Amino acid sequence: MVKEMKRVQALQTMKTIAETLNEANDLQEMLPTVLRQLIDVTGLECGWIFWVEEDGTYTLMADYELPPALMRENKKPMCEGICWCLERYQDGRLKNAVNIIECKRLKEAIVKNRGETNGITHHATVPLRAGDEQFGILNVASPHKQRFSKEELALLESVAYQIGTAIKRIKLVENEQKLALLAERNRLARDLHDSVSQLLFSLLLTASGAKEIATEENIKEALEHMQTLAQEALHEMRALIWQLRPQGLENGVASALMNYSKMLGLNVKLDIEGVLDLPNEIEQCLWRVGQEALNNCKKHAGVSEVEIMLSVQNERVAVKISDKGCGFHYTGAETLSLGLKSMKERVEAVNGVFSMKSSIGKGTAIELSIPLKKEGKL
Repeated sequence: MVKEMKRVQALQTMKTIAETLNEANDLQEMLPTVLRQLIDVTGLECGWIFWVEEDGTYTLMADYELPPALMRENKKPMCEGICWCLERYQDGRLKNAVNIIECKRLKEAIVKNRGETNGITHHATVPLRAGDEQFGILNVASPHKQRFSKEELALLESVAYQIGTAIKRIKLVENEQKLALLAERNRLARDLHDSVSQLLFSLLLTASGAKEIATEENIKEALEHMQTLAQEALHEMRALIWQLRPQGLENGVASALMNYSKMLGLNVKLDIEGVLDLPNEIEQCLWRVGQEALNNCKKHAGVSEVEIMLSVQNERVAVKISDKGCGFHYTGAETLSLGLKSMKERVEAVNGVFSMKSSIGKGTAIELSIPLKKEGKL
């Protein structure tokens, strides 16, 4: 009778979690939800999920009912240092659901008297995987529970495999969406180049030719103004096409920014320190922020000389884009323009720091610093 009840409970657990996973399309929402459901239906006390990158860095992606000792300082104990379950995961020993003898994070909290642990000292650990691909670790625990039965571990392993399969599906969908977005951006770039850019170029040539044969001075002035406007519009269109499809980014962000500067008609002094082998997400951020900064130099600085400094040191990439143009009054208290706000948000989205300095007659400088490693490196 007891075995039958446990079997029914296990099936109910699998059914409840499967329904959630089948509907999920966002990792940030899915993992906390499914973790809460798992803890509730199994009668356990708490749990947490570590997302582990290939380079060994890890992130606390979800947690539920952590004891106070692990919640202190915005969950700092869960976001730094090493622990035994992560060590086993990294060296390949964690293949299946296992009992961990003792939680190192909780043990340190007890020894150093860093808060209440609610009687939790041990936890079960199971890797999140789909086939040969691994994504992280699921940990669950209860007060005064030091061992999990084979049936409990088997259930946790089944749930973890379901979660891993859902993660794989979501990642595939995200990749498909990124490829579709890239294809659409490329299509728009081609269409703009083949249609609007060609029309603007034709207008520029027509205005230039008409100005040469015009005899009346007022007509010449009007045609010259038209020629200037067409030239500016053509530059704007080329810049827009670059933003849609950054040619040269495959050769690195420094090369892309140099080529983009030339397209804008800017003279750039580039200074690089360190090896710029950057993650794709950070490289895209530097590229978009650099574009906006160079556009601002072109439109507002009143000079054609720009300095770009890129350096990598102490596991951070730092970039400074500056000019000695007209500048503007800025103390840091003013509301940022849409373009500057977008730059700041892009940098902060990758855990970076954005700052700007500008004063009238002394130019403008954009500075940003982005960590190359996430917190929690093993």
